[in-house]
Amino acid sequence: MNDVKKLYETLRNIQEPKGYYFNKDTERVCELIEALMVNRKRYGYMSCPCRLASGDREQDSDIICPCVYRAPDVEEYGSCYCNLYVSQQWNDGAISHCYVPERRPEEKIHF
Repeated sequence: MNDVKKLYETLRNIQEPKGYYFNKDTERVCELIEALMVNRKRYGYMSCPCRLASGDREQDSDIICPCVYRAPDVEEYGSCYCNLYVSQQWNDGAISHCYVPERRPEEKIHF
């Protein structure tokens, strides 16, 4: 089993019981997981692949996957910002797939 698949299975087993599912687009999910692995190698932690990390773990603590914005994003939109984690209803097509706006404060984005 390759590293992407191993991390996929590990994260799935941790997150699904909490009600967070991977996007059913497995190609997109594998690309995001690969990017998480790159960030872990680069920074020492898995920062969100859809956001620019500073390289300072404390500064980036809000965007270490799963980020602190995931829960409110999935609750409100059915998906997190990068569409890695979604609700079952989102995957089933029971709710619309709309743009998830950035919740990260402006001062954290520009470092």
